[in-house]
Amino acid sequence: MSTWRKSSYSANDGNCVEVGRGIGVRDSKSPSSELSLTAEQWSRLLRQVKSS
Repeated sequence: MSTWRKSSYSANDGNCVEVGRGIGVRDSKSPSSELSLTAEQWSRLLRQVKSS
């Protein structure tokens, strides 16, 4: 992923989730490790997060 965006819900204390184009998710404290997702997996993840 070349472009990462920090979640608007992230705290200023470094506990952040970042989302990248492509689609990927990573912890800002450990940017070298990322989880790559397909568009379908990303949609499913968002639905699950929103419903909890």
